[in-house]
Amino acid sequence: MGIDLENQHKRKSNRSAPESDDPYLHLLVKLYRFLSRRTDAKFNKVVLKRLYMSKIYQPPVSLSKISQQATEKTHLSDETIVVVVGPVVNDPRLLEVPQLSVCALRFTDSARTRILNAGGRCLTFDQLALERPTGANTVLLRGRVNARESTRHFRGLHGKHAAPYVRKSNSGRKHEKGRGRRNSRAFKI
Repeated sequence: MGIDLENQHKRKSNRSAPESDDPYLHLLVKLYRFLSRRTDAKFNKVVLKRLYMSKIYQPPVSLSKISQQATEKTHLSDETIVVVVGPVVNDPRLLEVPQLSVCALRFTDSARTRILNAGGRCLTFDQLALERPTGANTVLLRGRVNARESTRHFRGLHGKHAAPYVRKSNSGRKHEKGRGRRNSRAFKI
């Protein structure tokens, strides 16, 4: 057998396992590897792929986003489980939380209490695997990846409208003065 000279140093860039050392995450990966291999459901393959991802690509989802999906989507029944591969966080602006079944990697304490007080359920992924091994009657949600504060500064996303990195203290010399932005600051582009 010969050597493939063209592709000998190429490697697959997709993750095949999580980088995290969390033993519980590794057990979930083991479980969903089995399910994605033994069932035809694409749901398990998607969940497995998302379990591999770094925390940047597991953005949080707020309760308001979940309840918005639950109320707007008329085809959602009471048995539907909302699945988030990432944390579920509280939104104090949301006044009433509907009765929901939510499965996520993590819940903040306030989000968990509000879901349970509304008569809903907070599930883990191993409980979800027992209840819905094929992901039937579930809705898979994820948060905005670019909602992080740091992405405001990325030129690739925003071009010349990217926010500058400014030193935090507002006293002293040479802080952001907006030169080149306004006529009152020497010149304007």
